[in-house]
Amino acid sequence: MTLRTLSPIFALSLFACTQEEKVTLDVSNFATEFNYANIEFPEHFYADSTSGRHLESVMETDNTPENNPITDAGANLGRYLFYDVNLSANQTISCSSCHQQETGFSDPRVLSLGFEGGETGRHSMALTNARFYQPGMYFWDQRATTLEEQVLMPFQDSVEMGMTLETLVQAVEEQEHYPFMFETVFGDSEVTAERISLALAQFVRSIVSFESKYDEGRAQVSDAWADFPNYTEEENFGKEIFMQTPNTQNGVGCAVCHEGEAMIGWAANNNGLEAVPVTDLGYGAITGVNADNATFKFPSLRNIGVRGTFMHDGRFASLREVVDHYMDTVEDHPNLGIPLSRHDFDLTESEREALVAFLETLTDDSMLTDPKYANPYVTVGAE
Repeated sequence: MTLRTLSPIFALSLFACTQEEKVTLDVSNFATEFNYANIEFPEHFYADSTSGRHLESVMETDNTPENNPITDAGANLGRYLFYDVNLSANQTISCSSCHQQETGFSDPRVLSLGFEGGETGRHSMALTNARFYQPGMYFWDQRATTLEEQVLMPFQDSVEMGMTLETLVQAVEEQEHYPFMFETVFGDSEVTAERISLALAQFVRSIVSFESKYDEGRAQVSDAWADFPNYTEEENFGKEIFMQTPNTQNGVGCAVCHEGEAMIGWAANNNGLEAVPVTDLGYGAITGVNADNATFKFPSLRNIGVRGTFMHDGRFASLREVVDHYMDTVEDHPNLGIPLSRHDFDLTESEREALVAFLETLTDDSMLTDPKYANPYVTVGAE
């Protein structure tokens, strides 16, 4: 193993990644190491890019609160917290255990494993473009009203990480690299649950996708409905199927729910997985309103091709299974969402494959490999 040469001030050691392997960190330049605060989004993120069918641009749906703007130092502190296994009860699980960069910050497992090997109640939701879910509520059932609230809840879950806010703060305080980082971000080295929350939320909001094959094509045309010059004929056909109004020629209206360039929902919805919910009421369990029963938030479709597991219960293992569900097995639940409740779909084999081909173009390899989103505890030259 090759370790970096560090100045005496910042040659700090801690246990990370595993309890046995001692890792040396250099956090002296963490505040300026990466650009999180001033990301250059493409022009189509600032425009109503679907011929007036959507009222707001991607950037107008940003749920970043005024009291927690993204900063380079704050988001990078959040990255260290996100990947720190010391913040679980037995130092084995971090946020990244269930939200892995290479799969769009989701988990390929149907249900994620907690610190003692127990399974989570639902499939781990992908974090790509969480910043652009305008209602600002989190988890499949939207029980967290803000991202700042959400990021603290897995730590306190008895299955996931097994901590309390008090033991979480203590675990952060015990590590040598954090006082300097907290002082840089917040003005003094005090560690609080609120500050942990603010930094983690900044990091999660910084995880954005806009460099896929889709974006390369979108930049070459004036409207998302136009054929993309860099697409194959099949991919352009799949895009047409995705975007066209339901029951028009070649249209199934996926874009009705997966809105705009961020391709993210605007509210919890029911997609016909069950006719009668028997185990999971979703958002309805939070609100107590019958109209919300079996409705769930859904993540952005960006990077959907690398996730490997789909839906809140992880029941589908491929994009083709997802497409086939919408064509063949939608159940008529009382809260079934539009357009599913008003239309019947009957795509041919080639049309289904074209739709899958289009969805694969949403993969953003730059985001999936960007070091600013990667594990900071992996040492240089490690085998």
